[in-house]
Amino acid sequence: MPHWDLPNMLPWKPLFVGIIKVLTTIKQNRLQELGAIFYFCSMQVKEDKKVQLVWRAEWQDLGFRQRFQWGLLVWVLVLIAFPFFFQFIEQRSGWAPNDWVLDQLPSYDTSIPCFLVIWGMFGLFFYRSLYQPRLLLLFLWGFIVLSLMRFCSIYLLPLEPPANLIPLRDPISNLFYGGKDAFITKDLFFSGHTSTQFLIFLCLSKKSDKWLALIASFAVGTMVLIQHVHYTMDVLAAPPLTYLVYLMAKRITKV
Repeated sequence: MPHWDLPNMLPWKPLFVGIIKVLTTIKQNRLQELGAIFYFCSMQVKEDKKVQLVWRAEWQDLGFRQRFQWGLLVWVLVLIAFPFFFQFIEQRSGWAPNDWVLDQLPSYDTSIPCFLVIWGMFGLFFYRSLYQPRLLLLFLWGFIVLSLMRFCSIYLLPLEPPANLIPLRDPISNLFYGGKDAFITKDLFFSGHTSTQFLIFLCLSKKSDKWLALIASFAVGTMVLIQHVHYTMDVLAAPPLTYLVYLMAKRITKV
């Protein structure tokens, strides 16, 4: 068997001299940029390990693990039911309440700012959930209860869409209604956009995050009125009903 003497065979000295020459030709600011990149990557590795440790610790709790698994299963079933339910309500006739507030508001398309606020808050919430798994568990069951409550309220209170309605374009949300081009007009009482943002507000724990979510809830509620996709009563009913949902979700998750 041949003996490989790698230290003597490889041209270590010319290699090291070449590396030193290359490094000395790099400008100082470039070295600083590389250092910043390496620092960022090392911090990301540390953060990833922290997230893994947090979730591993929570996953060892049998109660958390079972509630999370059941929550995911029920959540998937709810999402599957979405397009069937909303296509059903679109075929029904309903009544159009007199809405003095809505009559005073001009109708404008707020799809883009509404989309940015909604999904920006979702992004913040899921980032916080990486380090607080029980936040995600609470929101998961809150969303399930909220969806079931809206199924009942929409079914029991058939409404016609408001006058001067402008379709709210949201390519992500519309996927759950039956496709990116699908638009539902009769999922009215109570406002799902407003209630979901208010649920995020209730679930978050950091004070600054809660203030931001509360402002987002008010902004989304205002924008869906300006776009005439909801009646005033739909938006006003969302916070108190969502608070009931939140209390029910806390009992389910024991958070």
